[in-house]
Amino acid sequence: MAVPVVDLPELPGVDARENPTVAVVGLGYVGSCLAAALADRGLDVVGVDTDPVLVGELRSGHCRFQEHELEEVLSRVTTAGRLRVTGEHPAVSAADVVVVAVGTPIRDDGSMADGQLRAACLALGEHLRPGQLVLLKSTLAAGTTRELVVPLLERGGLTAGRDFMLACTPERLAEGTALEELRTLPIVVGGIDARSTRAAAEFWRRALGVRVIEHESPEAAEITKLASNWWIDLNIALANELAMFCSLYDVDVLDVIEAANSLPKGSGNVNILLPSAGVGGSCLTKDPWMVWRSARSRGVELRTPQAGREVNEAMPAHTAQLVVDELVARGKDPARSKVAVLGLAFKNNTGDLRATPARGVIEALAKAGAEVRAHDPLVDPDQAEELLGVRPAESLHEAVRDADCVAILALHRCFEDLDVATLPVADSCLVLDGRAYYPKETIARLRALGHAYRGIGR
Repeated sequence: MAVPVVDLPELPGVDARENPTVAVVGLGYVGSCLAAALADRGLDVVGVDTDPVLVGELRSGHCRFQEHELEEVLSRVTTAGRLRVTGEHPAVSAADVVVVAVGTPIRDDGSMADGQLRAACLALGEHLRPGQLVLLKSTLAAGTTRELVVPLLERGGLTAGRDFMLACTPERLAEGTALEELRTLPIVVGGIDARSTRAAAEFWRRALGVRVIEHESPEAAEITKLASNWWIDLNIALANELAMFCSLYDVDVLDVIEAANSLPKGSGNVNILLPSAGVGGSCLTKDPWMVWRSARSRGVELRTPQAGREVNEAMPAHTAQLVVDELVARGKDPARSKVAVLGLAFKNNTGDLRATPARGVIEALAKAGAEVRAHDPLVDPDQAEELLGVRPAESLHEAVRDADCVAILALHRCFEDLDVATLPVADSCLVLDGRAYYPKETIARLRALGHAYRGIGR
């Protein structure tokens, strides 16, 4: 359902119109979601990307990203003419607000790879005009806005803070719920000066109707985003090591977590997250390293970002070892066993393979000699085969036929009603729960059928 058009009164310092026009530079996952959300709120949006294939797809209303509602919204706003897509950067000149949402991966040493950001800022600087508001939606290493972005934009001849406004407003979206979160999550804003901060905050309040948290500097906004993912990754690492600890005493880690989380602490409760086969995606796997590298470059050695990453990066191998150990315990030779991996994406209900822990699990199982099959209806099969070395079977039954182990690494909705009793698996099949968190009743039924169950810390 479309959101009603909203009027946006004049913004401080912005070349005001009743509905300011917006340019979104970078139409990857974040940029596409943001462009769709803004256009659905009634703004005129132009999306700019250097990938001609992606531009062509979006112009036709097709969306390559697995995100709830996104394709529907993109099709609607494109048909209505509120979103147009181009590969030409001069289009940003006509916009009142320019949002930069390009990718910022990391290098092997943990530093931010700034190639996409540099290219976007240099191209943007050539087409900026006085009075525009530039917003950085990309995740940035601390200090990037002031130390890198400002000088690059100013090469075009305008001065930040005088001729145009600039603020860091980092994305904080979770895949699968991105559009809903764009409509509800508070947005963090930190401008290079007070005027930029006020203008950015006012734009987001009126454009998306959300609460805005204003910071006094772009560095504070940059660090806020990094701190969130640093905490999440470290919390999951705690859960994963707690799972290993619980296994030593045959204790179900989920029971422990539920009880521990009942303790009031601070403004809430203890909040231990859930263990799993590993952490993936584009943010949690890089942001802690970005923090670690930035601090190290300034002479401070932070321990927790590295510790959390090392624990979580080891989980795929740990998960594969659980499979191997359980097969041996049941009298089966891992080198003669068939393992069906269900769910290849890095999290439930997405088709995103970026940094997926399934890759490490599959590689370790293959090294142990197992015959690995896979099934995931949400991922692109060609991309999966290239990245994982296994082409997903078209059907669930094809993947699990005669399987000695069914490893559930992403519990998509299509797997939620999985009934092992109806599947053509081998006798005494092992169900490896990497992210399903089956209740004890389900585990008891599996065992009553003669199958085995093993979870992370269960």
